[in-house]
Amino acid sequence: MAQVGSDENIELLTYSEVVETSGYVGNFKVKIRKKARYVDEDKCTGCGVCQEKCPWKVDSEFDCGLGKRKAIYTPSPQAVPNIPVIDKEHCAYFLKGTCRACEKFCEARAINFEQIDQFIEVEVGSIIVATGYDAFDPSPISQYGYGRLDNVITGLEFERMVNTAGPTGGKIMLKDGSEPKSIGIIHCVGSRDQNYHEYCSRVCCMYSMKFAHMVREGTRAKVYEFYTDLKSSGKGYEEFYNRVQDEGVIFVRGRPAELIHENGNLIIQCEDTLADCLRHIPVDMVILSTALQARRDAGEVAKLFSISNSKDGFFLEKHPKLAPVATMTDGVFIVGCCQGPKDIPDTVAQASAAAAVVLARIARGKIELEATTAAIDEAKCSGCKICVNLCPYGAISFDEEKAVCCTNEALCKGCGTCAAACPSGAITSKHFTAEQIMAEIEGVLV
Repeated sequence: MAQVGSDENIELLTYSEVVETSGYVGNFKVKIRKKARYVDEDKCTGCGVCQEKCPWKVDSEFDCGLGKRKAIYTPSPQAVPNIPVIDKEHCAYFLKGTCRACEKFCEARAINFEQIDQFIEVEVGSIIVATGYDAFDPSPISQYGYGRLDNVITGLEFERMVNTAGPTGGKIMLKDGSEPKSIGIIHCVGSRDQNYHEYCSRVCCMYSMKFAHMVREGTRAKVYEFYTDLKSSGKGYEEFYNRVQDEGVIFVRGRPAELIHENGNLIIQCEDTLADCLRHIPVDMVILSTALQARRDAGEVAKLFSISNSKDGFFLEKHPKLAPVATMTDGVFIVGCCQGPKDIPDTVAQASAAAAVVLARIARGKIELEATTAAIDEAKCSGCKICVNLCPYGAISFDEEKAVCCTNEALCKGCGTCAAACPSGAITSKHFTAEQIMAEIEGVLV
């Protein structure tokens, strides 16, 4: 990321969001809102003094609430650029008009409480959407007791706990500060479940086994893995599974029915389908391997870029095999987990594929258009605008001077909706006219 930030051909607009897009492939116009940091990026040196002196602490989103951050903070430890932002909702100055400690101790005079949002408009030829995913909230699965029972945590929370730069310095501990003697890891929480997400999240099996390995490496705790089916299909994944088994991790095939708190322990009740028996296993900590799901704003983002969502909420690709990174809107590509659950190697491969397609188009300098685009006969067009409202691609506009509709061939996909709905018969699909269709039918019947 540091290389990206220092590349002269890349402009990073952090703490920003796209608010409006228009145009078509090769000629997109994008409006971006650059939110106010209340810190001058040109003056800030990233020394961190403002964060040290800020007296106000709140739960850290980056540490999943396990640690604290200041009201002025850097969103992640390795953020690029390394410039903090003031949390307006928790800053004492914005709430009460007092404090301003960060401003007093900033030698670079970079704090600016009067800063406002900026709107930037850029012209681009292609757009790559890589908005990622949201982690599934296991709270609705009440039988697992997340948020109700102590020491029941999600995989992401454990990831922050075991990280040496995390809130516990990498030490695996219970809520009372002691080290656990036994840990249960439950797979497929929210995945492969008709009540939540029917799809497999693909990464849960492997990161669960990684957690088991890290627990065995750093503690003497006994580890149980509760799984439905193990999917270790990547390069070297099966070997890692065998290694974890050799380390003494116990695999139990069966989805736990319930977690209960009894005599100071968490009891995992499950059916061991391999041993054909019911088991009650006491553990000190439970890690829930939660599903990957579409971001909560995926619907709004889809409308913004004129792309579609699948039934699971993820962005829909043009073709799952022949065009896995393209969308039905030419020039807009999707990569990573916004298209569907995937691991890091697959995400990197998709990103490289999208970048290659974009660079090839830039080198070519021309765009191939669909052959079967709609054509409007201006002499027949009555200007009723029915086609304008029905076009799913926004390819038809109304010419106020001529009082007729016209088609943008760069946007048209030849779906035929406009041609079928036009009451004047003014619209035809090139190379797919009514006469051609009738001729094909007659040819079949002869």
